[in-house]
Amino acid sequence: MKIAIMGCGAMGSVYAGLLASAGHDVIAIARWAEHIAVMAERGLRVEGASGDRTVRLRAYTRPPEEPVDLIIIAVKAAQAAEAAAQARAMTGPDTLVLTLQNGLGSADDVAGAIGADRLAVGIAAAFGASLPAPGHVHHNGMSAVRMGAYAGMRPEQVERIADIWRAAGFTAEAVSDLAAMQWEKLICNVAYSAPCTLSGLTIGGVMDDPDVSLVSQAAATEAWTVARALGVPIAVADPVAHVLAFGNRIRDAKPSVMLDHERGRVSEIGYINGAIPVQAAKCGMTAPVNQTLTRLVRQRERGFGG
Repeated sequence: MKIAIMGCGAMGSVYAGLLASAGHDVIAIARWAEHIAVMAERGLRVEGASGDRTVRLRAYTRPPEEPVDLIIIAVKAAQAAEAAAQARAMTGPDTLVLTLQNGLGSADDVAGAIGADRLAVGIAAAFGASLPAPGHVHHNGMSAVRMGAYAGMRPEQVERIADIWRAAGFTAEAVSDLAAMQWEKLICNVAYSAPCTLSGLTIGGVMDDPDVSLVSQAAATEAWTVARALGVPIAVADPVAHVLAFGNRIRDAKPSVMLDHERGRVSEIGYINGAIPVQAAKCGMTAPVNQTLTRLVRQRERGFGG
């Protein structure tokens, strides 16, 4: 298949490299010109849990005007709508789109830009990825990618996308309930995104701190309560146990919001902790823990300048 990856940062580069290694014609698109130049000239080195190899792919700073079979949007939530609009240059009548972001809300932006009926929404279970150098990506795991139809995509089309990921070495699953999938991940995201960022602690550090751990657990419990009030059929009986089990798998990790702050970049906090008050209002509730955390993160970001 011809597959385009919009957003070849660390995670997107893992996707691009493993899909290219599986034999697909991969088009990698990213703004980092040096990374693109090295990939175009020498290929992409993929190192880590899947082995160590260099794969050939096509690399551009902007999407080429040619139709592809599948577009994977792997940018941060705040950039998803812009990436989807640019990706229209690569859409044909049968092009499918999979968007992979944290939080809630970005899929609506993507659907508005590129069409709801061609769209699947996915989440990637946490596994570490980094870019040691331009054209070189390292990853620490081969964790699950789960996906479901946003609106009109047929079940067999979602399963076809999942098959592509499985053949590339990922544990991939097509799910029937998109909302439950998103909320089960979001509960974990809110537990660590803002608390790690504001405290400067890793996920394990937050779990071990007697004060910050209680804030983390309160944010998760509040999100869980909102999901249940909205009638989302989440398979989570105990939100604290849920986020502790998640955190124990990646104790040394830093959430993407924290990594953005370390680089002086505005984060996607509005789609993570900030999504909880928005959703709470839909059922006549408030979410003061996540609202406060979001405001504290945004206060820091006002000094970043973009």
